Amino acid sequence: MPTFVALLRGVNVGRANRVPMAEFRSLLVGLGYGNVITLLNSGNAVFSAAAGATSRHAQGISDALVSKLKVEVPVIVKSARELATIVSECPIKAGPADHSRFLVAFVQQPQSLASLSSLRSLVTPPERFATGSQAAYLFCADGMLESKAGRALLGKTGKSATTRNWATVLKLHALAKGGAS
Repeated sequence: MPTFVALLRGVNVGRANRVPMAEFRSLLVGLGYGNVITLLNSGNAVFSAAAGATSRHAQGISDALVSKLKVEVPVIVKSARELATIVSECPIKAGPADHSRFLVAFVQQPQSLASLSSLRSLVTPPERFATGSQAAYLFCADGMLESKAGRALLGKTGKSATTRNWATVLKLHALAKGGAS
């Protein structure tokens, strides 16, 4: 069975949009997904499904979050293969000490990456920004809060995306690899 990764945008970051991970796991199991594993408390899950387009899974999860948990947030689903591409084509090299300052922006449809192109004008060296075929990458040398590009990515400019730091991306990739394609 193919493996997928679900990424929720903007959950458990304040008082709004609370999604307990145990409830998120139960919701995914209730939708018929197998081998469900959540990671951290920020809306990350790895699961297997018989088949289906990532956009169909994203919509189904989004609808279930609204109906069962009363939480309306963007949901992005990537296949294990797409996540492997995101990791392998990453043009920015960051050592383990920099993983928390290195963000990957995930979008449901690759054409949505064009909406992030305005970030280039906000990047101040030694910051780096790049786009790949499935994601955008932003390294904020002085941290997210000190970066105009970082704040924009987390704000309105990045509303079509959800971000994860590189350490989380690598953990999700390891979990997804263990599951299958």
